[in-house]
Amino acid sequence: MSGQLFDKIIGKSMSRRSFLKWSGAVTAPVVVGGFVGKSQIASKVMAASKENELMNEQILTTCSTINCGGRCLIKAHIKDGVITRLSTDAKEDKFEMPQLRGCIRGRGYRQFVYNPDRLKYPMKRVGKRGEGKFEQISWEEAIDYIANELTRITKQYGPASRYSNYASGHSGSIIGAGNMIQRLFALTGGYLGYYNSYSSAQVTHATNYTYGTTQTGNSLDTLSDSKLIILWGHNPVETRFGLTDYYLRKAKEAGVKIVVIDPRQSDTAVTLADEWIAIAPTTDAAMMDGMMYVIISENLHDQTFLDKYCIGFDEEHMPEGIPTGESLKSYILGDKDGVPKTPEWAEKICKVPADIIRKLAREYATNKPSALMTGWGPQRQAYGEQYVRGGTALAAITGNVGIKGGWASGTGYISLVKTTAVPKGKNPLGDLSIPCFLWTDAVVRGTEMGAKDGVNGLPEGHETLPTSIKAIFNLAGNTLINQHSDCNRTAEILKDESLAELIVVSDVFMTPSAKFADILLPSNTFMERWDIGTTWAPSQHAILSQQCIESMYESKADYEWLTMLAKKLGIEQEFTEGKTQMDWIKWSIEESRKKDPNFPTFEEFQKMGVYQVSLDKSYIAFEDQIKDPANNKFETPSGKIEIFSKDLWDMNDHEEIPAIAKYIPSWEGPQDPLIKKYPLQLIGWHYKRRCHSTFDNNKWLEEAGPQVMWMNKKDAMERNIKDGDKASVFNDRGEVHIPVKLTNRVIPGTVAIPQGAWWAPDKNGIDQRGAINTLTSQRPSPLAKGNPQHTNLVEVKKA
Repeated sequence: MSGQLFDKIIGKSMSRRSFLKWSGAVTAPVVVGGFVGKSQIASKVMAASKENELMNEQILTTCSTINCGGRCLIKAHIKDGVITRLSTDAKEDKFEMPQLRGCIRGRGYRQFVYNPDRLKYPMKRVGKRGEGKFEQISWEEAIDYIANELTRITKQYGPASRYSNYASGHSGSIIGAGNMIQRLFALTGGYLGYYNSYSSAQVTHATNYTYGTTQTGNSLDTLSDSKLIILWGHNPVETRFGLTDYYLRKAKEAGVKIVVIDPRQSDTAVTLADEWIAIAPTTDAAMMDGMMYVIISENLHDQTFLDKYCIGFDEEHMPEGIPTGESLKSYILGDKDGVPKTPEWAEKICKVPADIIRKLAREYATNKPSALMTGWGPQRQAYGEQYVRGGTALAAITGNVGIKGGWASGTGYISLVKTTAVPKGKNPLGDLSIPCFLWTDAVVRGTEMGAKDGVNGLPEGHETLPTSIKAIFNLAGNTLINQHSDCNRTAEILKDESLAELIVVSDVFMTPSAKFADILLPSNTFMERWDIGTTWAPSQHAILSQQCIESMYESKADYEWLTMLAKKLGIEQEFTEGKTQMDWIKWSIEESRKKDPNFPTFEEFQKMGVYQVSLDKSYIAFEDQIKDPANNKFETPSGKIEIFSKDLWDMNDHEEIPAIAKYIPSWEGPQDPLIKKYPLQLIGWHYKRRCHSTFDNNKWLEEAGPQVMWMNKKDAMERNIKDGDKASVFNDRGEVHIPVKLTNRVIPGTVAIPQGAWWAPDKNGIDQRGAINTLTSQRPSPLAKGNPQHTNLVEVKKA
């Protein structure tokens, strides 16, 4: 085979031996010029494996810096510059310091790094946006083009036209891609910022109105002190929240009863739950109201706790100036509207039998301490804020806040390990920002968006944004289209070059989002650069993500090419402060040591690979406030737990943003008249084989979790659909074709598609992969302006 052909395939000059080393690292057939050398490559790989067993290897500890909540510890075994295999944590497993073992995603990282479909060199769009047609260019040409267009757009529209899109698969603690592009923007005039996340907008907003903080979680070891754990829409076995599933298993071994409430019998429900309660999507707050009716009417609430620490439970403990009948108790008992929120009332809405609601309410109220852990899935719906505040109200009225074995509910954040990121610097435009979910609105109608749309930091005298978004930088993220709602509408917005005039994308693969780039840059992977990884909260450890191999092809870390861009714009020194990536890692470690003297030095960190906090002493959220309320107020305006929030009352939108937790029927929920046309509710879930959309192109993980839609057998029978049939799932926003898995593990009236599949529309615009966001809505929740991606009505028929 000619050297020219190799150059064409891999994008840069390299030896045949090197190519075989790289491709041989993936134990799968290699396609070269139409020839599949399966047996030859397989024998080479087997021989190489045996050789590695006999010879010394270099073993480096690392972890991914993709947006994964587990942050497992990975050991890369390296020979001749090639990662030959991966292993994981094998230390002694202790309750205070558990093993950090990799799940199937972590075990599949080699197939990510050595995937033959990686982007290999910079490219410039030659077709229409979204077609995915590009021509190869040099890095210098790419940087020149970006610099010229960025300068033009800034001069023409102002710095507020520049936007770094939310969400990144390069989410390391130190040199995260999103932070670094905002740092460059800040040094060249400013940018339109964003707040919120797609994951937790509703929960973070709503929790703050109850407790004044999102730090509401206890250390996970305290779960073994609970008498009852309710996992409400929480699926840590698949989603991976640090070591949550480990400590839940330990609690179960200690005899703690675990109840899972979910429309779908998740892997968490199968492996951990003593009881699974199936609930209709978007109706969680109704069931919570029914539970509170039982607790209040049967005098099972903790009145002493409520009198001492809370405001808004009853009419005797309300803020001044509030009319009679607005307390939580009055609402639950129906004093004002004449509708008691009984379990029977709730059953008609949420489809959970009244007897089960009554039984769970009594168990939760009488088995103290109990932990109600509200997951983030149910808050990603039309009125998800009410579910969040309902959970915090249940915790408060039972006195399960600030005690060991209890749980304050809400966001559940707790950070035992803190790292220091490279500073973004001060945005010259101040706090000018939008809710991240509304970025498509800011492209289409930015100059119409104001405070009512959630815009923060408007300059004095301005009621709307000064400009719409004109330049988008999308670094290592698939939220440009795939993870955003309503893919078809988003695609039309991105295709219109009169709206966003520049789209720059850096990524590892040709994702659906990458196809919409004007300039497409090949990113290296976490195994080709340095960073530090920490888990989603609760966070108990940090891992040094060490560079294991040299960057492949012409790929670069985002920091590298942003430095090139900074130089072109004349701000290289200000951008880098003279520091390399390694310098920033060492700087961050020293800054972290100022906050935590136990944080290791760089040399110690490199040797250990991981900094793990031992839970030899439990942490309990709000323990100080409960033990000594006179000297430790809650961070709310009243200094107490605000079951009733006057701040919410003063917004004067009592129907959609009530001051207490209330069930509000969701648009595209079970009480929406649209259900006659689209009678099935559609939800998604975080799949064990993907991390958001990352790894959707990993064939090994496809075997572990194929992309199929779950459908109850009763619903399928009514539509003459059999197991394995390909179904058409559709609503007014789009259509998806996807194989069906018939199961009673999902409640009748609900279908479930795992989120993260790569959007793949055919010539008729019908998605053929099963991308759920083909069908989801861009209408935000009223308070947080968060994403409502579990609020969808659809119909299903045979494809």
